[in-house]
Amino acid sequence: MPDQRELRLPDGVRLHVEVTGPVGAEVTVVLLHGWTLDGRAWHRQLADLRSRFGDRVRVVAYDARGHGRSSCMALRTATLAQLGDDLAAVLDEVAPAGPVVLVGHSMGGMTVMEYAHRHPSHFAARTAGLVFVSTTAEGHTHTVYGLSPRIARLIRLAETTGAGVLARCGSWRPPRPLLRALAPSIRWMLFGDRCSGADIRLVTSAVARASLRSIGGFRASIGAQHRLATLTALAHLPAAALVGDRDRLTPPPCAESIAAALPATELTVCPGAGHMLMMERPDEVNAALAGVLDRVLSAAGTGRPPGPRRPADAPGARAAAGRAAR
Repeated sequence: MPDQRELRLPDGVRLHVEVTGPVGAEVTVVLLHGWTLDGRAWHRQLADLRSRFGDRVRVVAYDARGHGRSSCMALRTATLAQLGDDLAAVLDEVAPAGPVVLVGHSMGGMTVMEYAHRHPSHFAARTAGLVFVSTTAEGHTHTVYGLSPRIARLIRLAETTGAGVLARCGSWRPPRPLLRALAPSIRWMLFGDRCSGADIRLVTSAVARASLRSIGGFRASIGAQHRLATLTALAHLPAAALVGDRDRLTPPPCAESIAAALPATELTVCPGAGHMLMMERPDEVNAALAGVLDRVLSAAGTGRPPGPRRPADAPGARAAAGRAAR
């Protein structure tokens, strides 16, 4: 069973944190969930990490401010910059020593980039590997919801206007009957060709736990972030990026630009999958995370810093090259 604890941040926000594995593990993996979700999104990765690596790996998963079982926050702190600061605080409190592999889905991946941008020395001293799942370093540059650009612009205008209204609703949470009615829309927006009823229920449950302030408040920051320049300084780290080719929120160009900024990154494009790869394609996500961890653990055993896999050696890179050739 995970060790559940509460971490109080300097501004009074309380984060719900779950830790699995021994304090003396060789590597700590930190799992960061996406916008309106919570740490439960990673349940298949948690099970695989315990089965595959046992006590060699410690796993930390926490609910971001305003999400899940963490408390609500002041509207001015509903920013990616604040989430980057929160990640630094979590590491100092829960994993103060040893190498760390950061795994971010959607907003969680953007949180990792913001942490690297705002705390470069802290990041460099702690981070040994990166996994980016269905995320972007370019805000909403590539987001067209799988529709024509003109219609996408109209949807984005409506979405951002609605987000501003929700942000002023404070700590209230979406009523569950409304979310049940919106389940078909959630399924269309977040999932690809196939998904299970259990996954839809889990996502709907997570959205029901997110405060309206966080649902609306983070939207502006997410849409505006641009951190490709930050990523180019991280090319020495073992890394992987995954995306579904039916992802309507962070489509393949988002992952491709991350891989271009980190040329040795193993890029995996999952056919038929949408935005929720941890649930839709757990085997691919687990394999990518295990590949990064294997390199980090191997380097920890030799005392050398882990290096990136050469582009020619990365199976994801070979697959991408094959698709381009076709």
